Amino acid sequence: MDDVIIIGGSFAGLAAALQLGRARRKVTVLDTGLPRNRFGHHSHGVLGHDHKPPQDILAAARQQLARYPAIKLVNARADSISGVIDDFSVLTGAGETLKARRIILSYGVADQIPHVPGFAESWGTSIVPCPYCDGFEVADQHWGVVWFGPQSHQSVRLFRDWTDKLTVFADGHDIAPDIQADLAHRNIPVVDGRIVEIAHHKGHISTVNLDTHRHIAVDILFAQPRNKPSASLHESLGLATVETPVGIALKVDERRQTSMPGIYAAGDLATPFLPSVTQSSWQGAMAGIFAQHSMLA
Repeated sequence: MDDVIIIGGSFAGLAAALQLGRARRKVTVLDTGLPRNRFGHHSHGVLGHDHKPPQDILAAARQQLARYPAIKLVNARADSISGVIDDFSVLTGAGETLKARRIILSYGVADQIPHVPGFAESWGTSIVPCPYCDGFEVADQHWGVVWFGPQSHQSVRLFRDWTDKLTVFADGHDIAPDIQADLAHRNIPVVDGRIVEIAHHKGHISTVNLDTHRHIAVDILFAQPRNKPSASLHESLGLATVETPVGIALKVDERRQTSMPGIYAAGDLATPFLPSVTQSSWQGAMAGIFAQHSMLA
């Protein structure tokens, strides 16, 4: 029996494995090799790894974990979890049953890309969700912002730290009159109409095309598509969740434990606000440490 099975081997999962491996706890990490940020070309704002491809950072992390004999990395999907604290069973996609005392869920979320021609092809290149991840590289350029709700007002105000060339795309949303007045005061135009196409060249956006037949040129488009967990294990376990502006996140306590004793969560799956590589790594480390603490005799 393992001490801990970690489901999801991106930044949160590997960070948890590192802490547990260094504590000489037996760990198995199950991963399918599809991290959320695989569409991005570089990770930014990651101390010591700024501007490195995210896949390169993960590859280096896996190499470093190889020195810990208690850590086992397995390319497999977890199909189900059953049992209770100190006696969990995980059934893999290959039909193998693994046993562990604790579980860490770190399988992340998947962005729900709109069915708009050109959007998927430009995602991660010229359509991005996070100014801290990509804003510096496109500072002072013309940014388009896809409105997705009241939170977008704060985003637009924030983006002024990077550029004063901003255009808001309402994309079918009704923007409150007071917010429209504030945007006008800031000389930020609001374009009505739904987005029907992203015109691009090899992922580099040229225009945002609307159902009003307008074609608006921008250099980069910031969008927050809805997301959903990359697996449904939390649903079958009945774990508590919290609503976020773009989906749900698992509810955890200050020790990263979910509503089910013995099951912990970390990373984007359990981050209701401002997900990032740095936050995922920290949460994973904490989940690993607190899982270890919970197993002390």
